[in-house]
Order: sequence, then C-alpha cells, then structure tokens
Amino acid sequence: MSDALEQQDIPINTVDAPSVVLELIYQIKIKNVMVTAALTGTKDQTMRHLQALMRETRARGIPIVEGKKLVGIVTLDDIITALDSGCINCPVEERMTRDVIVLQDDMPLSFAISDFNKYNFSCFPVLDKNKDLVGILSSIDVIRALLVKMNSEVLRLEKGQKEASLNSASHAELDFTVPRYNFELAGHASTAIKKALKQHNFDPKLIRRIAIACYELEINQVVHSHGGTIRCSIQPDKVIIIAEDTGPGIADVEQALQEGWSTANEYVRSLGFGAGMGLANTKRVSDEFTIDSAVGVGTTVRAVAYVDSPKDESQG
Repeated sequence: MSDALEQQDIPINTVDAPSVVLELIYQIKIKNVMVTAALTGTKDQTMRHLQALMRETRARGIPIVEGKKLVGIVTLDDIITALDSGCINCPVEERMTRDVIVLQDDMPLSFAISDFNKYNFSCFPVLDKNKDLVGILSSIDVIRALLVKMNSEVLRLEKGQKEASLNSASHAELDFTVPRYNFELAGHASTAIKKALKQHNFDPKLIRRIAIACYELEINQVVHSHGGTIRCSIQPDKVIIIAEDTGPGIADVEQALQEGWSTANEYVRSLGFGAGMGLANTKRVSDEFTIDSAVGVGTTVRAVAYVDSPKDESQG
C-alpha cells in the first residue's frame, strides 16, 4: 500500500515525547478515533467507480471487502497509477493493493502514530479481534483527536489537578503484568518506567536506552509469549530490567538474537510487528544482557544499563 498524497506527518516520537503526551496517546484507543462508518468497495467494481467515490467523499483510501473480511485496499496512489497506465476502467480486483498493513481497534493510539510515521501512509484499515473490518483511521483523525485531548489536559493542569508521582527516593522497584495479544495494554510498562526514570532525574540518554529495551521486551511478550512480567529495579548506579514469560520458549537463542529472525505469524506481521529486531535491539542498548530460555517452559531476559556508561542507544 502506497499513498503519499495528502499525508499529514504526526510530529510525535513514541519514545522521546514528553510524558504527558505519552500518557495521552496510550489512553486514547484507536476505536475511539477511527471512522466507524467506513466507506468500502468490492472486487467486482471498477477503479473508475472508486475514483468517483473518493472525489465525492474526499476519502484517502477505500477498503475492499468480502462480507466483513478485508481483502485489499484502493488508495489515491492506486487510482493515479491506474489512470497513468490506462487501467481506470479495470476491475478493482486487478488493481487493488493486497498486502495491507492494518491496525486493531483496541490498540492505543501510539501504535497508529508509529505506523503512520513508519510507513508514510495516509490511512489504515482497522480490524477487531475477529479480524472483521470495523473502521478506517486517517492521519487527520489522529491529529484531531490529539488536539482535543491535549486541550482537555491543559485545562486540567490549569485547574491544579496534578497526577500522583512515584516515590522520589534513590531506589524503586516496579512490576508489570504483560498479557498475551493484549495490544490495549502494550507499551504501558515501558511508558511507566520511562516516567519513573525522569522523576529520578536520570540522564536522558540512559532513559532512552532503558525505554528502548523495555518496549522491545514488552512487545515480544505481547506477540510471542503466553504472557509474562516486566520488573524494573531503579538503583543509584544502574537500572535493571527483567522480563520473564511462560513459554513457548526459544529453541535456538543465538538464532533469535540475529537481526531480522522472527517466528511471528502472518496476523502479527499484518499489524506491523515481527520484524525480528526486539532481542537484538535490547542487547544493543544494554551494558549487560543475558537470556535464558527453555522450549515449553519460557524465557527470562535480564538487561542492565549503568549510569556512568558511555554507551548510547546507537551503539552496540
């Protein structure tokens, strides 16, 4: 799917953004922002018919369905390509984009922002847990929702309603449960840990390294394990992250540490995950990294970052 036309950049980094913004984009769910009455098409229609629909509705993309199941999408770029090649009267089935990146309706908005910035698309189809099409999300929908939510947050802060902060002592222990395939909670642990590190006044480079490690380990548990836990020990001289899950385990740890190697299934890949960089990225940003795994039992990863380490997130 390629559609650079009318693309609206979303200038938010889901790792480096201020904690208030991060909290907002994890609070808002895709199902609360998407257009639920999404315009759809069928494979037997013509590209010219969809061109007319897009002109009338100003849609950036039209999902192609069979019943409630998504089978492709036609974007403005597909229409232009069809015009240029003299195929505007061809059936949609011959010209639609079949390999579609999708979002899940109960994901936090942070996942949508990451995908918009990663793929440079102007819209994404949204599926529910049954893989039925339930809506479509455009970059403009995301920006509008963020503006409304941020305005509400500013008003709240002006009224003096402050969020409860973590204990500012020199040592803290944080524990999080990470359920399997629960994209609604995915990213919660890494966001909370990053917020705690900021409150302890750690160096931004160290915070970024820990944030990367936490996020990668958390997402690995969501998409690959049967569920697990993330534990963070914040100490004066170092931060320790321990991720434990309950299976299925890793048969070949050395292979799993290779960049690009992944066991993600087709559905997980369609959501934009499974690139095979999680463990490799975690090892890259850690001063100490160990992994212990047994097939059918589970996996434990321990990552340590030292306060006085010269390493930054770009170094291996």
